Amino acid sequence: MAAKKNKKFKKAMRRLERRMKGGNGQNNVRGNGQTPGVLGGLSQLLPSRRSEQFLLGATIGAAAAYVLADDELRGKLIKSGIKLYSSLMGGFEEMKEQVADIQAEVQAEQNGAA
Repeated sequence: MAAKKNKKFKKAMRRLERRMKGGNGQNNVRGNGQTPGVLGGLSQLLPSRRSEQFLLGATIGAAAAYVLADDELRGKLIKSGIKLYSSLMGGFEEMKEQVADIQAEVQAEQNGAA
């Protein structure tokens, strides 16, 4: 049983290598004119059509696990997030002040004209 799986795996790897090189007469382009994504060739190793989404999710999950495991990198990301949040809130407060100023000017014009 293991030998069958090993043969299937090797066959899939050969197909993947040929596809990545553009071999066996295929031009490595999908029917819609787009080239397959970075993980497009790896999807042949898995049995379903949604394998590309799975591989993308696995890649994102691995990146998230790496970031969460590294204390220094996690600290930098948190600091950057806090800086971004504070600058957004500062900009939002500034915009609220400008709206209040414009409302006061409009009210003053309306009261002065009446």
